[in-house]
Amino acid sequence: MKNILITGGCGFIGSHLAEYLLEKNFNVTVFDRYNSNNNWGNLEYSKYKKDIKVILGDVRDYDSVNSSIKKIDTIFHLAALIGIPYSYISPLAYLKTNVEGTYNVLEAGKQNNVNQIIVTSTSEAYGSAKYIPIDENHTLNAQSPYAASKIAADHLALSYNKSFGTNIKIIRPFNTFGPRQSARAIIPSIISQFLGKEKNIEIGNIYPTRDYTYVSDLCDAYLKISKTNSTTGTVTNVGCNFEISIKEIYNLIQSNFKVKKKLKFEKLRKRKQKSEVDRLNCDNRKLVKLTKWYPKTKFKEGIRKTIIWMKKNKKIFKQDLYNI
Repeated sequence: MKNILITGGCGFIGSHLAEYLLEKNFNVTVFDRYNSNNNWGNLEYSKYKKDIKVILGDVRDYDSVNSSIKKIDTIFHLAALIGIPYSYISPLAYLKTNVEGTYNVLEAGKQNNVNQIIVTSTSEAYGSAKYIPIDENHTLNAQSPYAASKIAADHLALSYNKSFGTNIKIIRPFNTFGPRQSARAIIPSIISQFLGKEKNIEIGNIYPTRDYTYVSDLCDAYLKISKTNSTTGTVTNVGCNFEISIKEIYNLIQSNFKVKKKLKFEKLRKRKQKSEVDRLNCDNRKLVKLTKWYPKTKFKEGIRKTIIWMKKNKKIFKQDLYNI
């Protein structure tokens, strides 16, 4: 596993994974969406920019995906549409990117004899927890078009393992946070509002709980799963077996600021009742047993690091009224 391709490698998690693997002395190629400015997103100002090969194309286009995979040993497939609110507006876009895009990666990987493909899933596939913590045997329940597209992509990937013997591994992260995350996500959204001039912090539903992993710990899980044969043809959860509500996150972030701001409930930020995932809490025993992985960054420390980074880079954040 020397030559690595990361689809979606200019994004939040992908850019961190690219840098992490470079530090481990892998040859890293990033595949991300073509743009006329040749912009590399989160890698644009990376200290490793000169060491990363970036190919801009479109995961929905088989030819551009196929041409990027030559002489690649391992594919980390992260390219996806991820914003849940936009999936209500354009479900078809999620099918084309998340399902058809995954097909292109799987088929090109098969045709080019790639050693293994690690496909990125989501804890949203489980829907609201039927029991806690959520293990890999929990039922799947798509409560948004985004979740439905990811479930479909996961099953398509696993079918390639069963049908063609492709070395497929599904990594199913629960919520991730850290520097570079879009202000559409709840943690950077709250932080950016504390850093802004707004008098209130606009939030939708304050009661759902999530299980958060700091982004560098997730990168470590990616590498460990890729090195473990026992994860082939299966789903592996990544999370900290820890849950916290959005209200508790708001309180924790506020404790890091001198300024006090009140919560304001914004209707546009709320999911529809049947679409809201109320509770996610990861059972990570499989991951720990097979890889000896453990999270090195405590949640409070991760919040502190994220705030420090956002203070230094606050000009790049824009508020999004449709954040959930």
